[in-house]
Amino acid sequence: MPLNSPAWDGAFSPRDLRDIFALFPTGVVIVTAVAEDGAHLGATVSSFNSVSLDPPLVLFSMARSAKSFEAWRAAGAFAVNILCEDQQGLSSQFARSESDKWLGVTPIVAAESGLPLIPGALCALQCRTWAHYDGGDHLIIVGELFACARALDGRPLIFSASRYARIAENG
Repeated sequence: MPLNSPAWDGAFSPRDLRDIFALFPTGVVIVTAVAEDGAHLGATVSSFNSVSLDPPLVLFSMARSAKSFEAWRAAGAFAVNILCEDQQGLSSQFARSESDKWLGVTPIVAAESGLPLIPGALCALQCRTWAHYDGGDHLIIVGELFACARALDGRPLIFSASRYARIAENG
């Protein structure tokens, strides 16, 4: 039922906020990079946004509590892989913190940058790190797009109400 009269008393928990934010559907992406030691990084994020067309800028947020946080902060480049609706398994795999995220995944290594890209993704945006901003318990990482590859067809993976969703067929 839609909100009829706003009632916000300022008392809310982090869990309340998670539940509220879950009401907003988001696309699902896996952000990838190469750490200073050469290891491939990967993380499923829903906090991805476009920022600017000129210059072409995008952002994502990385939790300061992430085991690989320092590697992400040090990365000079990253790729945003927009997932296809049939890639729920990959999304879940790269969302786990205590696992080999790349197990069973052979990345496409981008000729332009050496960045690992997710096979079968709808789109891969390659970015140079542009800036970092404090985002409370997250670090906001902004990148400038320098290369893009796009699939010819397919529909994006959506996450809403704490579960995967699909865009309905028209008509």
